[in-house]
Amino acid sequence: DLVTEVDKACEDLIVRTIRAEFPDHDILAEENDYAAVNSPCKWIIDPLDGTTNYAHGFPWFCVSIALEIEGIVQTGVVYHPMMGEMFIAIKGQGAFVNGRQLHVSSKGPLKNCLLATGFPYDRSWDNENNFNNFMNFQMTARAVRRFGAAALDLAYVAAGRLDGYWECKLKPWDVAAGQLLVSEAGGKVTNHDLEPFSVYDHRILASN
Repeated sequence: DLVTEVDKACEDLIVRTIRAEFPDHDILAEENDYAAVNSPCKWIIDPLDGTTNYAHGFPWFCVSIALEIEGIVQTGVVYHPMMGEMFIAIKGQGAFVNGRQLHVSSKGPLKNCLLATGFPYDRSWDNENNFNNFMNFQMTARAVRRFGAAALDLAYVAAGRLDGYWECKLKPWDVAAGQLLVSEAGGKVTNHDLEPFSVYDHRILASN
């Protein structure tokens, strides 16, 4: 499977690079399980977010890396290779793309907003499939897009190119870097119950 090989090759390169500098840090990544060393520092990695897009030549995929220290994400990076854009957020210091500071959009109300979402892989047989929310937002927002890479969707909310994003059944590596980008760009990130978001929640709501 070429795509699986690319995912694993990217992850291997990222992990080797991190471990060369920080051998005592923990790693949580999509493709492999890594033995915990019980460090206060944990790298959360998605080596290729948007694998299906990559396989089809659809240019919406990215690399997502975040550093969590004592349970709080302190740094997040999302790299969009097809656009040459590097999104970076540092907690308390803002969010940037290629050195330019990011700010979420000021659009509102909802009828004027462009939103993005996604659907879980088990959507055809599990009732928690996001279909009802999708239809409701389609009826109330300006438009809803489904691109297929959560980290990049969140980066675009941070950049003000999207006004909001929601999804369910996500993993920490899908959202760890992106949620920090949104927060540091002045946006709001919660779970679907409007409670403070943890990267270990499975449902996210991000907005301007």
